[in-house]
Amino acid sequence: MPELPEVEITYKGIYPWIVGHYINKILVRTMYLRVQVSDEICMLRNEYVINVYRRAKYLLFKLNYGWIIGHLGMTGRLKVLKTWQNPEKHDHLDFLISNKCIIRYTDSRRFGFWIWKNDIYVTNLLITLGIEPLSSEFNGHWLFNKSRDRHKLIKLWLMDAKIIAGIGNIYANESLFIAGILPYRLVSSLDEEEAIKLANSIKLVLSSAIRYGGTTFRDFLQSNGYPGYFIKKIQVYGRKSKPCLRCGNYIQYKMYGGRGTFFCLKCQS
Repeated sequence: MPELPEVEITYKGIYPWIVGHYINKILVRTMYLRVQVSDEICMLRNEYVINVYRRAKYLLFKLNYGWIIGHLGMTGRLKVLKTWQNPEKHDHLDFLISNKCIIRYTDSRRFGFWIWKNDIYVTNLLITLGIEPLSSEFNGHWLFNKSRDRHKLIKLWLMDAKIIAGIGNIYANESLFIAGILPYRLVSSLDEEEAIKLANSIKLVLSSAIRYGGTTFRDFLQSNGYPGYFIKKIQVYGRKSKPCLRCGNYIQYKMYGGRGTFFCLKCQS
């Protein structure tokens, strides 16, 4: 599932091809994804793209008269095509840009969505989101103060988008391993030193994932068609019963909140 780094990479990949240009039209081949594609998107013609942003795992397209909000779901991706290619089975939308390129949305499981909003600042999807973990406001002191009196497992707390926006399962596992903190501790058990270490680990892991083009296990590709190479840097996620890369002990696996959780009992406490 595309998490914050993969959406950030997608945003950076499409930005120079769409910002400052017109969307001539959007070819919609599949109306029903997670939700129905907005009628405004189907009828859009010659709309100027003022800017594109990422917020958590959402892509936000600012146009002259409104906003397009996109979410990649579990298997979605955007690819920049410089020449026309015939669409395949899971190619659901084409953004036809005035510079002659095509930005194509592919999604095998159809859990993503594309909707139109006149004003994103009153959209429940966005106004309930928490802090951006790569922002300057997010740090160990914020994390420590925010986590007081919270009776929730650390890993599940990190993945709550109403608290911290965009940390998914892969990067929560990796961040906790780097910080040396067990995922099943209560978040309120963190002392300030641990909170600082965890915040720094989150920033390090997310920044590294972006630098390496994200993580590709199966579906995710960058907008240029290349996979993400952070999979080669992963230390704990997906390594159930394999030796820890630090100490050699076997990696443990548990389910918390319905999500696979990987950790080392020696390196994390």
